[in-house]
Amino acid sequence: MKMRTLGKNGLEVSAIGLGCMGMSDFYGPADDATSIGVIHRALDLGVTFLDTADMYGTGRNESLVGRAIRDRRDRAVVATKFAIMRAADGTVTGISGEPEYVVQSCEASLKRLGIDVIDLYYQHRVDPTVPIEETVGAMAELVRQGKVRHVGLSEVAPATLRRAHAVHPIAAVQTEYSLWTRDPEGGILEACAELGVGFVAYSPLGRGFLTGAIKKVDDLAGDDWRRTNPRFQGDNLARNLDVVGRVEELARARGVTAAQLALAWVISRGRHIAAIPGTRRIARLEENAAAAEIVLTADELDHIDAAFPKGVAAGTRYPEPGMHLVDA
Repeated sequence: MKMRTLGKNGLEVSAIGLGCMGMSDFYGPADDATSIGVIHRALDLGVTFLDTADMYGTGRNESLVGRAIRDRRDRAVVATKFAIMRAADGTVTGISGEPEYVVQSCEASLKRLGIDVIDLYYQHRVDPTVPIEETVGAMAELVRQGKVRHVGLSEVAPATLRRAHAVHPIAAVQTEYSLWTRDPEGGILEACAELGVGFVAYSPLGRGFLTGAIKKVDDLAGDDWRRTNPRFQGDNLARNLDVVGRVEELARARGVTAAQLALAWVISRGRHIAAIPGTRRIARLEENAAAAEIVLTADELDHIDAAFPKGVAAGTRYPEPGMHLVDA
């Protein structure tokens, strides 16, 4: 597995990581034993970068990851997040970047994960009521206490990143980035490169859509969150199927799968970029991991850029309430 170094303080991660969210929440039913098997296989393949958050499954996902790595902690780079507050029924109740909340959240995550230190600790969303300097200051104190190794931010604007980085080195920014979500270009991607901050692309397969496996809404489970996503609805879905067709066509020409082409493109965008596709199936995991070995030619990259310009996808990437939480 190819590796990437995030930030200036030597955080080394696999270029292709594993997003664990769907193992506990949002994408329909999942089986814990199967998910743990996927995590174990990931570590065997060198996919060592595991991504979770305290709000995924309202804590259940962290507990799942903790059980999976209990006897192989030294092989895993664990990233988790705080800030999005949810009630027991899963309802989002707010965002908090209050220093006291940062400390409480970290202690709770450490306990659920069953580890002594979090390798990469992100603020999941920016709290507009708390200066970023105060939140990152509290995260920096966790580093000094040895409870966190590296500090990260998720879905932040360049100006926010600069303010945060001035308080404590930011190792990575995590933001949605893929062939149908090129929003980070012309802003946060460049700011990360300039500051020496790593970039972690979540949903690099367009929430599974770019794999070609989803052709209609009924392909999703009844309680799958994607049913509420504008890109998976009505005319938007029909238009976005054309986007997937382009991915599949280019992939066939290269002799790879659509998912592999999409992932190879993401990690080709810079040496400071890693991708964290999620999956609950070993076959998909192995397919995704193999994408790290694909090197796209300059001509192929030109063709891809022409086929997938910024804004190519129909619909916003979250429903309106979710878009309000993005510090764009």
